[in-house]
Amino acid sequence: MDVQSDEFRKAHTYIWSQAFTFTGCASLKCAVELGIADAIHNHGKPMSLSDLTNTLEINPYKAQHLHRLMRFLANAGIFSEEAGTENVYSLTPLSRLLLKNARLNSRAFVLMMFDPLQMKAWNALSEWFKNDDQTAFETAHNGKSYWDFAVEEPRRLELFSEAMAADSLIVSEVLINKYKFFFEGLTSLVDVGGGTGELARTIAESFPTIKCSVLDLPEVVANVEKTENLEIIGGDMFENIPAANAIFLKMVLHDWNNENCVKILKNCKKAIPEKEKGGKVIILDTVVLGEVDDSESVKTQLCMDMDMMVLLGTNERSEKEWAAIIQEAGFSSYKIFPLLDIRSLIEVYP
Repeated sequence: MDVQSDEFRKAHTYIWSQAFTFTGCASLKCAVELGIADAIHNHGKPMSLSDLTNTLEINPYKAQHLHRLMRFLANAGIFSEEAGTENVYSLTPLSRLLLKNARLNSRAFVLMMFDPLQMKAWNALSEWFKNDDQTAFETAHNGKSYWDFAVEEPRRLELFSEAMAADSLIVSEVLINKYKFFFEGLTSLVDVGGGTGELARTIAESFPTIKCSVLDLPEVVANVEKTENLEIIGGDMFENIPAANAIFLKMVLHDWNNENCVKILKNCKKAIPEKEKGGKVIILDTVVLGEVDDSESVKTQLCMDMDMMVLLGTNERSEKEWAAIIQEAGFSSYKIFPLLDIRSLIEVYP
């Protein structure tokens, strides 16, 4: 390739940009940990660099470098630099998702994704391709699985639970506002793998006639409070799922291989009535390259698929792959509804 050609220069620049992709992740995590979005929000108006420097808990000597971080984050669209001014910053729709007290936020998700445990697994990816380990995570951590660390390290489990709870709130907003018909006619629903119960709690509050339950491992739901319309059940979805009109599986099946997914779905099928009596399973998960038509969403789906491979040895599924496990589990049909660009709802009928 001619180094003087446009083709070479573009290729060279692109490879460098990809190699530096980690800087965006690290800078975003830094912004969350420093509380930059919260500082600007609490200021009540666009905030100058000097005011931001005085507000944040940073080493005075390091203050001289803060403008470089803000320049990077503003260029990425996380914050905006006020037009006609210099070093005065305001929030954007992206940074509003980083606010600590915002009902809908993605703070914990950012911190979880750039956790050192996960980064170490990604650094072991090439080694994993050459060995017999099930996951790159196990390669990086001397045979310990992702779930081993979740159980052994309370900090890790808390962060995971917080991230999933925050995501459940976002999902529930869409469900309640756009997909109410999913819940019409139901008298009972079990949220399998529902963790801290935010999704089931929102459904129970929005549809008082539906008796909602959360099923998850006893240690996960030990401190989850039940209400008049929300039951908390400590159990194992591989052993038994309580009977209900509908079973909800939010981001559960992508954690498991096909064989285990079929086991879970078969237990779901046992728990619900016939289709004619309203029985169904609602799956919220990714359908890779389904009705997604923008490059950013496709890229995100493929990143999620790689993440599943590295951490758990599983995968995000295409519609063809979903159809195969749904059929193997004994269900008759399904319908797919786009949800949040990168994820979909799959309504499955016995």
